[in-house]
Order: sequence, then C-alpha cells, then structure tokens
Amino acid sequence: MAQSENQLIVPTSPDLGKALSGWQAWLTHERRVSPHTLDGYRRDLFTFLTFLVSHRGGPQSLQDLAELTAADFRAYLAERARRNMKASSSNRALSVVRGFFRWLQKNGLAENSAIVTLRGPKGEQSLPRALTTYEAKTVMEEVGAGATEDWIAKRNSAVVLLLYGAGLRIGEALSLQGADTPAIGQDSCRIVGKGRKERIVPLLSIVPEAIAAYRDACPYSIADDEPLFLGARGGPLRARIVQLSLQKLRRQLGLPETTTPHALRHSFATHLLAGGGDLRVIQELLGHASLSTTQRYTAVDAAALIKVYEKAHPRAG
Repeated sequence: MAQSENQLIVPTSPDLGKALSGWQAWLTHERRVSPHTLDGYRRDLFTFLTFLVSHRGGPQSLQDLAELTAADFRAYLAERARRNMKASSSNRALSVVRGFFRWLQKNGLAENSAIVTLRGPKGEQSLPRALTTYEAKTVMEEVGAGATEDWIAKRNSAVVLLLYGAGLRIGEALSLQGADTPAIGQDSCRIVGKGRKERIVPLLSIVPEAIAAYRDACPYSIADDEPLFLGARGGPLRARIVQLSLQKLRRQLGLPETTTPHALRHSFATHLLAGGGDLRVIQELLGHASLSTTQRYTAVDAAALIKVYEKAHPRAG
C-alpha cells in the first residue's frame, strides 16, 4: 500500500511501494521540484496506478508494470476520455507516467517498451486566458476582502501582486523564503523557477510594500530559511488555499471562471505585450525556456484586438 503526504493511497505490492517512495525522493532531492509540482506528479501517477488496480484486477507490482501492453495504456487514456478529461490534461498525466517508467528503467527496476511509442490524445492547443485590465485591477483591490483575519487579507494581496505584478508562477511565489523578502524600494528580486533556473524579475514598488505589510501583521515569526507565506495555522501556505480564495472572490464579484492564479501570470504577460513589451524580454521575465511558449501571447493579444475591432468598427458585422 503506497501512501503520500497528502493521503493519496493506492494498493501496490511492496516492491512497487518502495519504488514509489524512491521516485518521490528523487524528484524532491535531485530534481528539486517544488512541493506544488511534486503534488501534481504524485496525483497523476497515483491516478494511473489506481486505474490499473481495477483494469487488471488487483494491486500491481514492478513485474506487472513491465508486462503492460500498449492496449493497457490506451485503455487508461480511453477511461480519461470517457470521464471528459481534456486532452491537455491527459497528455500531461501521460508525461508523468512516462517519466516514472524512465526512472524505473534507469534504476534497473522495470522496463516497458510499449509506453515509449504510445501517442497521447490530440486536442486543440488552448490559448492562455487572460483577464482584462479592469478585471485584474479588481482582483488586486478586492483579493483581501472576506479574509477571516487582517493579516490573511494582507498575505493574499501580497501573493496576488507577485503573480500579476511580477509574473510569478504560484509555485514560485510560495517557494520564497523569509530571506527572499524584498526591502522597501528594492526594484528586483531573484526567482528560482522550473528546473532550478534562476532569473531576475523587476518589482513594482507596491510589491515590497505589500509583503512588508503582510510580515508586519503576521502573528507568526518567519525565519530566513522558512517559507515566507504562511497558512492560518502557521504552516507553509498551500497553492490550493490561494486558488480557493480567488474562487470565492470571483463568485462574489461576478468575475469569469478563468480568474485563477495562473490566469494572473498570463495576464501579466498579455498586458505587457499589449503595452508594447518586447517578446524576448517577456520570455525572460516569465522564465520560459523556449520563445515558442511565449509566442502564444501574440495570438491572445491578436484575439483581443479582433474583439475590439468587431465591437467598435462601424463596418464590422
């Protein structure tokens, strides 16, 4: 029986349970993925293993994984399609499963050639969903509303300002430690992003001020080597809490369902581009390894311009 820190449980043989623990330790200590990323990887893999329990009739072992056929993997993808899972979600999950099998092979635990040639489902490439400037401003102003305590309201404001004001991923914002607190007047900070790649991001003056206001109001001491953002009970703030606070806010204010932490980062890039920002500069600010990833924002911006044209031009429609 394999069990994670987040109580994800799936029946397994002892050898597979041990392998799962080793894989998670490798991700944490060698790949150095963020807790948020690790949680996502774990959920995707455990969902796959849970499917195998019902599909193959019992807990799986390393030998069972080595004997899986292409039909078994296709059945897994078919089950996700039956549950109306998006192609992008299934491809991400399949990527995690492939990564686990690569790790098993590298460590001499199991080898499966069927998954190497398996293709994921095709789907339309979704464009980033950015908020309008008005919606983003509303979130900045109201994100603290409804918080149970004043310091939590200030914390939420500081986190959201890092997402929209500096373009951080939610995992990057929550991985900041006490020592990373920017001083008042500091105009940039160092961020460690995906793959442990470092980048320097500029800071609006309001960002250090918001973080300072949060720290001053926080009832817990924050050591230099501990998380900067804390939950209500003093532990590390989890991404899910930020997601829920935005979910509550968008319902109260009638904001679109696309008002998520990741949408704020998309909005940061889209609004910079609309304001004349250089695409390669935006690539650096976001920490994208490839310019092609950043180029998606040109399509978003073009789509926004077309909507304005269709609404405002006297000959449109």
